Amino acid sequence: MIEAAEASDLTYFALAATAAREPVRETPRQAPGELPEVLGGRYKIERLLGVGGMGAVYRARDLLREQFGDPEPYVALKTLSDDFAEYPDANALLYSEFALTARLSHPNVVRLFGFEVDIPSQRAFITLELLRGLTLDQLLCERPEGLPWDELRGIAIPLLEALCYSHQLGVLHGDLKPSNVMLAEDGLRLFDYGLGQPVEGLLPGLPRLCRSRIAAWTPRYAALELLEGAPLSAAADVYALACVLVELASGQHPFRRLSAKQAKSMELDRQLQRPAQVPLHCWQALRTALAFDESQRQIDCSELLDAFRRPPASRLRRWLGKA
Repeated sequence: MIEAAEASDLTYFALAATAAREPVRETPRQAPGELPEVLGGRYKIERLLGVGGMGAVYRARDLLREQFGDPEPYVALKTLSDDFAEYPDANALLYSEFALTARLSHPNVVRLFGFEVDIPSQRAFITLELLRGLTLDQLLCERPEGLPWDELRGIAIPLLEALCYSHQLGVLHGDLKPSNVMLAEDGLRLFDYGLGQPVEGLLPGLPRLCRSRIAAWTPRYAALELLEGAPLSAAADVYALACVLVELASGQHPFRRLSAKQAKSMELDRQLQRPAQVPLHCWQALRTALAFDESQRQIDCSELLDAFRRPPASRLRRWLGKA
């Protein structure tokens, strides 16, 4: 039995039934941006792991698991960064990310554990698996000349499989870039669906990010139509992923780290060159995926995956083809 004095330490959702019968007690809210040392009476924040477009991710210790002797009581904990926490619908938007990502159960997509609200601070947070490894932007710093074909293919295939799976379930990522992909100890993980959206008609009750109020795209990976105000689409995810794969292959962003709008005005697509280790059929697929105009980007994630799964033609086959 839980005594009344202990009940205030539990989350709102755990007390939903009780709250319907008892008068609501006002809980003073902390100043926006003030994050407690322990969230939800359970998760002790240890250190900041990273800050993205809207959220901040921390390493935290699950005190309940620790109490029961779990030798690895660590989780990652995501909450909105201080600036975004001030918005009145901030917690609802974070829940939207949780509801989208929680639908996904794939070995190459980050695993989410739960969504909670810390009552005293009114800060919502997501608990998820703590990943250890290199993100692709860190890998690129170590390998500035790009990756050989076998290594590139070993990263491209699970990443494409993760995105294809997401799209099949109606979930758009919205912020594909090297820092949102990790080579974890037990395999690649795609993470941070904070700018993601469901495809039209899926989960219609979820709140959606107001793009006119919050412009959080990463410009050098954002498709031209996004920069011009169009809604997120699967084609925009394909453009971003193609940028990432070309960057892994060559060590250089395909458009000099410029936005699609800048690159189009400079006609940089005319200067694209195939990295030597990338087979011709894969380059043709990537070149199509990099089209600035959405109407010319006539390739989807599954077709890009098929291209990387197909082995390169042997020298003899190439010679016979020319003959």
